[in-house]
Amino acid sequence: MPTYAKAEDIKAMVDSIIESLELFHIDKSRIFCLRSKGSRTRGTLARIHSFPKVYQVALGLKPVYIIEIISENFDGLSKDAKEKVLIHELLHIPKGFSGGVAYHRRGFESTVELFHRTYKSRRMAVDAD
Repeated sequence: MPTYAKAEDIKAMVDSIIESLELFHIDKSRIFCLRSKGSRTRGTLARIHSFPKVYQVALGLKPVYIIEIISENFDGLSKDAKEKVLIHELLHIPKGFSGGVAYHRRGFESTVELFHRTYKSRRMAVDAD
């Protein structure tokens, strides 16, 4: 049975990516990050969980997203690889921030690569100041 803990380090990376890439449709305050340990999944680095509209309406709550990092598979990655994984997960959040999930479409991974190059260049510019 997996265990879960808040992942403040991942949240900081996610917030930095959102700001640097100007993903203004994403409400950072409604993104939560968890690190799971003990998952039986193989090869999965991370996943995004949404709060479906039916629950939002029934409970009177706003949309939220949870990015789950699979510790055993994610923590050993390079910084670049971690950034790409987080960008990948953020790209699943639709423009309407509705609680739904946008699925992979043609060119999804090349979009991740493009966003990562943009993110790195913007971070280098900030770090140079």
